[in-house]
Amino acid sequence: MFLRELTMTLDHIKGAGPASIQALTNAGITNVAGLFSRYPRDWEDRTKLVPLKDFKLGTVCTEIRVVAHDWFNAGGSKTLKIFVEDETARGVLICFNRSFMDKQLLVGNQYRLWGNFHYRFGEIQCASFDTEAVTKQTESTGAKQSSFGRILPIYPLSTGLSQGMLRKFIQQALTQYAGNLENEVPEYILSRLKLLSKAESLRALHFPKSLQELEIAKQSLIYEELFYLETLVARRGLERRGLAAKFQPSGTGEPAGKKIYFSEIQKRLVERLPFELTLGQQEAVTDLNRDMDRPYPMARLLQGDVGSGKTLVSFLAVLRTVELGGQAGIMAPTELLARQHAENAARLLEPLGIRLAFLTGNIKASGRAALLKSLLAGEIDAVVGTHALFSRDVGYKNLRLVVIDEQHRFGVVQRQAILAKGEHPHLLMMSATPIPRTLALTVFGDLEISLIRELPPGRKPVRTHLARESNEAKVYDFVRNELSGGRQAYFVYPLIEADINRSLKDAETMAERLAVEIFPHFTVALIHSKLDEEEKRKIMEYFRKGEIQVLVATSVVEVGVDVPNASCMVIEHAERFGLAALHQLRGRVGRGKHQSYCFLVYSDALTEDGKTRLKVMLENSDGFVIAEEDLKLRGPGHIAGIEQSGYLVLGLADPIRDAERLEQARADAFSMLERDPELTQPEHQCVAQALTRQSPFGSSGF
Repeated sequence: MFLRELTMTLDHIKGAGPASIQALTNAGITNVAGLFSRYPRDWEDRTKLVPLKDFKLGTVCTEIRVVAHDWFNAGGSKTLKIFVEDETARGVLICFNRSFMDKQLLVGNQYRLWGNFHYRFGEIQCASFDTEAVTKQTESTGAKQSSFGRILPIYPLSTGLSQGMLRKFIQQALTQYAGNLENEVPEYILSRLKLLSKAESLRALHFPKSLQELEIAKQSLIYEELFYLETLVARRGLERRGLAAKFQPSGTGEPAGKKIYFSEIQKRLVERLPFELTLGQQEAVTDLNRDMDRPYPMARLLQGDVGSGKTLVSFLAVLRTVELGGQAGIMAPTELLARQHAENAARLLEPLGIRLAFLTGNIKASGRAALLKSLLAGEIDAVVGTHALFSRDVGYKNLRLVVIDEQHRFGVVQRQAILAKGEHPHLLMMSATPIPRTLALTVFGDLEISLIRELPPGRKPVRTHLARESNEAKVYDFVRNELSGGRQAYFVYPLIEADINRSLKDAETMAERLAVEIFPHFTVALIHSKLDEEEKRKIMEYFRKGEIQVLVATSVVEVGVDVPNASCMVIEHAERFGLAALHQLRGRVGRGKHQSYCFLVYSDALTEDGKTRLKVMLENSDGFVIAEEDLKLRGPGHIAGIEQSGYLVLGLADPIRDAERLEQARADAFSMLERDPELTQPEHQCVAQALTRQSPFGSSGF
């Protein structure tokens, strides 16, 4: 039986009464599997004796004798003091709201004591402690097991739960059910890596016999979580490759290797460009071409920093798709970005004979009907748009390539919906938020990954400055000087409108102030998510043309159109934004020939930890370094765009800390499934059965 099959209700646990079961249920523990999965948050090592005289070295664990009782007034009520001593020193137990202890810790009796002592008021004191009477029963093998001489688990608690209750019921559940648990990692892997079985791991995690055994148990369960996850990832990748039988090689079968590989129509576009592609762009195009020449659908993630030229690479992939007789769809998260892609695609691709269309939810009904008819008839080669591309009434004649820009802004279901419009089309996902290797292996482990690290030649690095809110006048002076020189600026705020519950600047209020008080000689405009798409389009177009000098916004401009003349990005309350968002916003400037600047304005009351966090932006321009820091601070869900799927809800494993284990689990999972894709051999049956059930980590489909 596997752990997640232990669905027996808590009334099957010996000694569990109605009140205890209700407290456990309120804490989200409803069955035996949930009880086993209530992992300790810490452990108390009561095997190591620490006498009173060594209280500064750690938690005291010793045998004491009660010397005397005394009382003192504290907060208007009498409080009990119990004087104790061991062979090394004397101490005092302060019993706040525990006056009953005078009948439990009797003068002259011996007790075992566990507690943290501090030197206060001329004596060694402890207000939080645990005791146990030294009796013949606890010295022998009596019915009640001693809590001393053991390593005890410390669990996260909620109303109605106590450490004693959880320890009792988990211990009883282990006795009743752990012996029947099966392993979800093949035996040969457990043996090779010297890991514990599932039953041994759970017992040793909750009630370890030694700290060494506890560490092995942790590593065993961490590996199991990562192996299970990577098995699901590997299976998706191998299933995709298994589609090879349904497809014939679509391209020229260009041999693999490092040689740059462009098709004829792609070469024609490159020759027309006024600049040369970077090496990263050339290698990415080669990767895509080789993928599309294989007998199974491509699945690739294209990563590149802001402004690295990913969109142009996707256009070259569109050319290859059309050259091979298919249609392509490019999906962007906002109408503004989709329109920019459509305009650039028309400028670059239409002269080569590519028939393009632009589709969003705002296309009028009359024009939409004709567009959809042409798309279904194959009279359109490539369509650029928003989520409208996978609307129910949209059909394609032969959709062979799906490009998803800013992939983290789309959910799993949305990605699947557009892929379903074709028969296993190629998938290219693009991200300007660089994804750390550890996260890429975990979330996108079934995808091939291409990186573009270089920026196009001539781009100057954006100079970043930190500024206190009280010094923002200097920032305004600097920006005014840039505006006077013909440049443009963004001002970004965390809120659209004022919030009486927050002392934060908002975009609406500041747009008026910037226009009237600070930059009265320049044109100021406001853009945010509550404006309709047409209004946003007009404002961005005016800004792009230079008719607006100062654009006040929220993070809606994080993904926006290119404005080469914009040289200043001012982000107020910068501490309120994630590092990845700050990096994206900074990337809105520095797209032209002029030196550009980014000002991160932070609260005067910002903590030192907050300042250290912002210094990551000051000291780094490499998006991959910033992404690693952001992953540590915010978790993987925000960065990967998979928070809504429940993916990566791990128990003990951490993709960053356990990077080596992650890579080992990935290699083992892929090796196992490549040897036996159908999982038919007996030693793999545990994994085969596990894969037929719901993953404990949530939805895994992409």
